[in-house]
Amino acid sequence: MPDRYQQFTGSPPGRFMARRLGLPQPAPLKRGPALFEGPVLLGGKGRLGELLTRLGFELRGERPVAAIFDASHVERSADLRELYDFFHPVIRDVRDRLIVVGTGDGVAQRALEGFVRSAGKELRGGATANLVYADRDADLESTMRFLLSGRSAYVSGQVIRVGAAAPDPPGPWTAVVTGASRGIGAAIAEVLARDGAHVICADVPAQGEDLAAVANAVGGTALQVDVTSERAPATIAERGPDVVVHNAGITRDRTLGRMSEDEWDSVLAVNLESIERIDAALTGVRRIVCVSSVSGIAGNRGQANYATSKAGVIGVVEDLAPKLTGATINAVAPGFIETRMTAAMPLATREAGRRMNSLAQGGLPVDVAETVAWLASPGSAGVNGNVVRVCGQSLIGA
Repeated sequence: MPDRYQQFTGSPPGRFMARRLGLPQPAPLKRGPALFEGPVLLGGKGRLGELLTRLGFELRGERPVAAIFDASHVERSADLRELYDFFHPVIRDVRDRLIVVGTGDGVAQRALEGFVRSAGKELRGGATANLVYADRDADLESTMRFLLSGRSAYVSGQVIRVGAAAPDPPGPWTAVVTGASRGIGAAIAEVLARDGAHVICADVPAQGEDLAAVANAVGGTALQVDVTSERAPATIAERGPDVVVHNAGITRDRTLGRMSEDEWDSVLAVNLESIERIDAALTGVRRIVCVSSVSGIAGNRGQANYATSKAGVIGVVEDLAPKLTGATINAVAPGFIETRMTAAMPLATREAGRRMNSLAQGGLPVDVAETVAWLASPGSAGVNGNVVRVCGQSLIGA
């Protein structure tokens, strides 16, 4: 369903009224895989200059597409003044991205999170702010490519941790995407195929026609499988995937006092238990990406079953991340995404979901797909144990 309010405030009369009344003015977001074009303003002390130059950015300050501060050297609280000195004169000129890079060690480094999240709420024109905590020898190219392009259009106020790990060796790779017949799953399949994966599109047999259409469109393979079935883990593991994206999920919304046993059990079986069973059967996988939800972080009335399952997905990531060898597991947590499900919401609920974030609009399935593709990419071997919200910096849940 189109965002009529955004269309209205994009017109001259709408802009005038929004300014006069102090209403949100959502800006069109720049989406797409290409890196932004324009200069980058770089501050702080570190090694980012070489990487940014290699990516093709000029390092200068006039109307920068991004302002990046390398705070890896910040150790004392007094050092935080450098953030003010760098960003104060330029934050109103930043066109697309504000990025801070740190190490995550100590009091002053933890303070960077409050700075970035606050700065993200001051940016305008669809610009976003994110924080990267990186090990000294971390390869940041994949992450910076993501953050300095339209792929991260709906990702803001996030903390991303990157460890030291070599990218995967070059060569063909295969990805299994569950729940791939429509919506976010279909978008994930499309973006992974664009990035060079052979995509095995998996979904329940009842979705067979739509599933085949998606698989054909991306040059992939259709796999009819119910992730809750006894054979599902072996069926998926037998395909020998390099990447598994756990996207399959259902909702059975009802307040807890009215919720039936089946409504509880079915949601937990699809959204959480199937992930645990499939992961236990995988061998040789390099990337596991789980789709959680902001509901799993903040909770939601009438979704005790769904929020429980999606919080459990985050638990899967936290449990497995330190145990994996030569592999990574991460999660994305979508906020309000424009899908058929959200289009069916009551008007007031839908409008609140769209506006209650720093970008004042809903995200698109491609926003989730681009984030999944970054986490799944061969260059993201050092990105492990993260939960990245794709929510436009939602005001719900910290």
